[in-house]
Amino acid sequence: MEQPPGGRRRRLVSSLALGPRSCEVTLDAERGLLAWRDPRPPRRGGGGESCFVPTSEIIAVEETDLNKKQRNSGKWQKMAKLHAFTVYYVKKAQNHRWRCSDVTFWCVDEQLCNQWIQALKELLELQKARPKQLLVYINPYGGKRQGKRIYEQKVAPLFSLASISTDVFVTERANHAKDNLFEVNINKYDGVVCVGGDGMFSEVMHGLIGRMQKDSGIDQNNPKAPLVQCNIRIGIIPAGSTDCVCYSTVGISDPVTSALHIILGDSQPLDVSSVHHNNTFLKYTVSLLGYGFYGDVLKDSEKKRWMGPMRYDYSGFKTFLSHHCYEGTISFQPAKHTLGSPRDKDSCRTGCHICRQSEQQLAEQRKKCGLKHEEDEEEWKVIKGKFLAINAVNMSCACPRSPKGLSPAAHLADGSADLILVRKCSRFDFLRYLVRHTNQDDQFDFSFVDVYRVKSFQFTSKLLEDNESDVTDIGKKHFGQFCRDHPACCCNIANSTWNCDGETLDSSAIEVRVHCQLMKLFARGIEENHKEAVSNQSRVEQLL
Repeated sequence: MEQPPGGRRRRLVSSLALGPRSCEVTLDAERGLLAWRDPRPPRRGGGGESCFVPTSEIIAVEETDLNKKQRNSGKWQKMAKLHAFTVYYVKKAQNHRWRCSDVTFWCVDEQLCNQWIQALKELLELQKARPKQLLVYINPYGGKRQGKRIYEQKVAPLFSLASISTDVFVTERANHAKDNLFEVNINKYDGVVCVGGDGMFSEVMHGLIGRMQKDSGIDQNNPKAPLVQCNIRIGIIPAGSTDCVCYSTVGISDPVTSALHIILGDSQPLDVSSVHHNNTFLKYTVSLLGYGFYGDVLKDSEKKRWMGPMRYDYSGFKTFLSHHCYEGTISFQPAKHTLGSPRDKDSCRTGCHICRQSEQQLAEQRKKCGLKHEEDEEEWKVIKGKFLAINAVNMSCACPRSPKGLSPAAHLADGSADLILVRKCSRFDFLRYLVRHTNQDDQFDFSFVDVYRVKSFQFTSKLLEDNESDVTDIGKKHFGQFCRDHPACCCNIANSTWNCDGETLDSSAIEVRVHCQLMKLFARGIEENHKEAVSNQSRVEQLL
């Protein structure tokens, strides 16, 4: 055992038993590793397998009673009283899936056992980012109505193991969680957890951001107002029809994996876009803001909620056949502060250098010039045309059906959004574009698809440009010009609907602004499994 004078032990090495065999166990506080050699018989003549756990990924340490087993097992009858402790830790599996695993060490020396328990608990106390008190919102109606069961059976036991206290709130209506967040004493919590789908996350996000702006005296109706960052993290336990935000920030939609990220106190900053119309705040968005195809799919699917998640497939097929095309003008400010490009292959991953450096460059830019000066001076680009789809994404929008998402190189926290314009084309070409979301081909490699990295944009439909009155009052005079473009399209509308993270917006004319790293999640971004495994294995070999 090594210990600096008057300091904390740097290294603890002991011979402990693991099952019926002994092994050398090492706790290296300086390197943050717990390591041991598997005592099971060597495979193919090699030594026992090296096992290691970063101390940052240890969930809990508990004293364990093995004496009951000693009394009930004939093999253990002649042994002295056993003293044991169990280490619960994160076990990383394939496809970014995490599980809670455990290992139990024992010895006959009570003092040695207590020394190990104390040393491990001291290291856990150093993990200051871990939450101790959480506010949990459960949507019992989302997805397959399994939210409450998922939390009680899979998540609550893990929170209890990690000694996390929770206040659980089961929502009873739409916006219940959002309204409650304006009333609770939010400062007593280390984080807010939502159990549900993307809709539940959006509700909690709006409540939390809205509460922060209200407490800070910020007018959300002012599209140019600098919003106050939310330091309270949000945890997502996926239990909905779509879990795009969870999948894009963790790499998998799995309740246990997400719960473990929360327990470890992971933190992932996230860009948020505000959406306004005529100086009136409409919504915040973190994933998809879509007009045209995705807006029409959502609007049609809302009428078929009785179908469950299948409604998206039905409405998607129906919308594809109708092939609506919408005319309008989109103007945007390029995100010149960012280092990446929508067409590069540099995906956003854990510890992303592009997000970090882009945020630093943006902060320096605003400190030097000021927000108002920056917006007034920088150029706006204007594009007019007929579009099948206009999509703006703050993240890749990956999901199990589309592992790369709508924009594979979009970044979570670089202060920009990827604006994707799909111009008028044939049904066959549009189908080719959609299919590329499910494979590894470049989905932007079409003459009718343009993509830009932007920090703000505005859109106005052709109808509103011609006449500022409401679309419903315009009549069939203007409607005919759209049907002449697609005489067999079966159109019955001339304007589409904006799909804002799974909710419809009332106005087609909008102003969108990206707020860099406005909030934080209990996540760490998508990890590069292979690279991290090699790096960690190298560290263990040096230690052992």
